[in-house]
Amino acid sequence: MLVFGDLIAFAVMREFLRAVRDFGVFGQTIMSLSERLTPRGVLAGWEYALALLVGLFATGNYGRGDMRRDPGRILAACAVATAFPFWMVMWTHGPGSVLAQYLLTTGLVWVGLAIERQILDRVIIWIAPPERHASRTLFVGTAADCREAMDMPAFKAAADFRIVGYVEASIAPTPGALGALPNLARCLHEVGAETVVVCGYLSDVRFQDVVDTALSSGCQLLSVPRSTLLAGVRPNLLFRSGQPLIELTAPSLKAWQFVVKRLVDTVGALVMLVLGAPVLLAAALAIKLDSPGPVLFLQERIGFCGVAFRMMKFRTMRTGADAEKAGLAHLNQTGDPRLFKIQDDPRITRVGRWLRKWSVDELPQLFNVLRGEMSLVGPRPFFEADLATYEDHHFRRLGAKPGITGLWQVNGRSTILDFEEVVRLDREYIEKWSLWLDLSILLRTVPAVMARSGAF
Repeated sequence: MLVFGDLIAFAVMREFLRAVRDFGVFGQTIMSLSERLTPRGVLAGWEYALALLVGLFATGNYGRGDMRRDPGRILAACAVATAFPFWMVMWTHGPGSVLAQYLLTTGLVWVGLAIERQILDRVIIWIAPPERHASRTLFVGTAADCREAMDMPAFKAAADFRIVGYVEASIAPTPGALGALPNLARCLHEVGAETVVVCGYLSDVRFQDVVDTALSSGCQLLSVPRSTLLAGVRPNLLFRSGQPLIELTAPSLKAWQFVVKRLVDTVGALVMLVLGAPVLLAAALAIKLDSPGPVLFLQERIGFCGVAFRMMKFRTMRTGADAEKAGLAHLNQTGDPRLFKIQDDPRITRVGRWLRKWSVDELPQLFNVLRGEMSLVGPRPFFEADLATYEDHHFRRLGAKPGITGLWQVNGRSTILDFEEVVRLDREYIEKWSLWLDLSILLRTVPAVMARSGAF
């Protein structure tokens, strides 16, 4: 909307200049003066529009919060854009006349953009009143620090937040608090908080507890005024009503990233299913001939945002293998029930061992991808029974759809025996996601499968 509005504003200012300079709507005197100061070609169509967009992007005028409303930032973008066409003109017409043209052109475009953005804000407020979509905001800190933060313009005057109360950063709550820090998760659930604001100073241990609880609950996390660098947290500075805030962003994919990823997943899964149809049919026939039981093995797993789904795999073990798992726990190489790995698992069938070695058993998960339950690339899905043993930072793996392949698979697969390392790789993937990262993982998956590294 901002890009479209900026281009419309530029077009209006361009037509206004033409009306004054070429058609003399304000009289001959103004017409003659404007012809000297703004000769034809100064606001040339797409060339200047492109320069203007470059200037707006370079100066951060499409940023979040108050950045798009900052007149000084808009003026800087207009100054940068106008400098492009005037640089060559200066050498032919001299710096004196060019400076006047430069200031007039910059000022004209700046006025147009500033007015356009104010109008656009009013239209947005009229169409979608911000109070309807205000984020339910819970404050964490001492009572004095929380009350002080609540009175800040960023929260009191801005319509982006709806204050629901505060949680005392101590063992026992004070009068007026919704609860104490040990009860933060319960308070977040009871008030339906969407944003958590950390106020004042908290010890490192308490601050880490707030970070883990808030992010694992899916809340936006803001800090006033403390900033910190913690593992898995990326601080971003933003402004609300002139008040600086630090957003501690959870490593989670954004809406547009999910859209792009879903499109790539759908096309990729369809292509792979068509090309791999002979392999799928051959594997199904081999399983059926090798051992009694179904061709597919369906297992309940946990996916994006904690939603359970039935993951499909080719059956590689004898029927009833799940019931034997407890009796084989002493053979688990990791020593961690959340990573159950046995190199020579006696439950695996002859065909199953070959399917696992070449990762053919994973191919039916392409149907999970088409159903939107999984992605081609992402964290590996885990078992619901593991949730009881999870700490808060482990739940950040739920910030993306589980994948058929991922950083864990291309970095060693079954040779990685530390559960915390698996979690770290999953979080690293979510935090650094890009299409190029997905493509590189897919390309690295092929040689990893061919080399059969870590597959058992």
